[in-house]
Amino acid sequence: MQESMSMRIRMTCSGGLVLAATLIATEGCSGSNKGMSGAGGSETAGVTGGTGISSSGGVSGNAGATNGLLGGTTALQGVFTPTGSMVVPRYSHTATLLPNGSVLVAGGEPAIYYVYQSAEIYDPQAGTFTAAGSMTAPRTCHTAISLGDGKVLIAGGYPDESERVSASAEIYDPVAGTFTATGSMTEMRAAQTATLLPNGKVLVTGGSSSYGATLASAELYDPATGTFAATGAMTQERKGHVATLLPNGKVLVVGGCRGNSANPASAEIYDPATGTFAVTGNMSVARDVTTATLLPNGKVLVGGGTGYWDKLASCELYDPVAGTFAPTGSMSEARVAHTATLLLNGKVLIEGGYNDTEECASAEIYDPATGTFATAGSMTTSRYEGTATLLDNGQVLVAGGMALGTPLANAELCE
Repeated sequence: MQESMSMRIRMTCSGGLVLAATLIATEGCSGSNKGMSGAGGSETAGVTGGTGISSSGGVSGNAGATNGLLGGTTALQGVFTPTGSMVVPRYSHTATLLPNGSVLVAGGEPAIYYVYQSAEIYDPQAGTFTAAGSMTAPRTCHTAISLGDGKVLIAGGYPDESERVSASAEIYDPVAGTFTATGSMTEMRAAQTATLLPNGKVLVTGGSSSYGATLASAELYDPATGTFAATGAMTQERKGHVATLLPNGKVLVVGGCRGNSANPASAEIYDPATGTFAVTGNMSVARDVTTATLLPNGKVLVGGGTGYWDKLASCELYDPVAGTFAPTGSMSEARVAHTATLLLNGKVLIEGGYNDTEECASAEIYDPATGTFATAGSMTTSRYEGTATLLDNGQVLVAGGMALGTPLANAELCE
């Protein structure tokens, strides 16, 4: 039976195999994410959210991550329509919302044996992508996160199709439209998370080092000095995990995998005041290549991903006050390498990914008020390892990813 993800592929640790053009052993790259990503990412931008979220990789990371702007009353109807295609097909790239409302898409891969150095910009007014120059280095499974001044920190990732990993980082200036090298990370990382802290610094956690080693270390990027410095290490090694900034300024880190061993169900909290990580309650199940979305009520929705051997439809909520996870409604189908985007009305759009047999075109919306999912319209294209970015007008830009082992250049809007 084919399993999911992509990237030559480096994405998930559970099951050890994924789908690209062929089945290959993997490492950990989040999407979100991808987070994916996200992001990457903290996924939180997320892409990260991910980072957003945090960013993942995915998500913008993020992530890999979810993106989200709170406030407003715009309600998404869950209807997907095509928009302009990217300049080139990409997966394992990052997508980051810029201060002017456009989106920076950077890096990723078009197929096995090649990694992009190029970037492009999506203009929501024109509905088109245009080339935006090149990064200082090729990157995939990297993180990209918006800083307090509107510039974007891009770090780490795989620079080529070897198992080497990069420690380099760079800054994208949306005003000048240029990429400039900044200080390198203290360690080489790919499939890490990046989370913007209230003090303006960026927390980078875990990831994969060269040749598959998984990291527990973490570090902080200081935009004032353009340098990275080590901070306390996580309680365990993680790659392909997700990180979410909580309302109290601390960071929740969950999931991922450890080398080729079982995925962790554990979670931990980073405290910027002390520079240390401490364990918090465990998830109900282990999750790799999952998403984490901060809700308006301060709780975090963690959904889908890969368990020890299977793909998950289940979701749960982390309560930062109690420090515990509790079940909430399940998605209509299992999803891995999907995206989760916090909408202006406080609900969460989840789309795409890979289920037990194939990639998904379906989407659904989670309502925190009822703890339930409702079916939304389907995407125009099935995809996993794409990015989802909340635009200023409340629409969600979904771009790139993989379908049937083929990288995608097309993009669509959910409105």
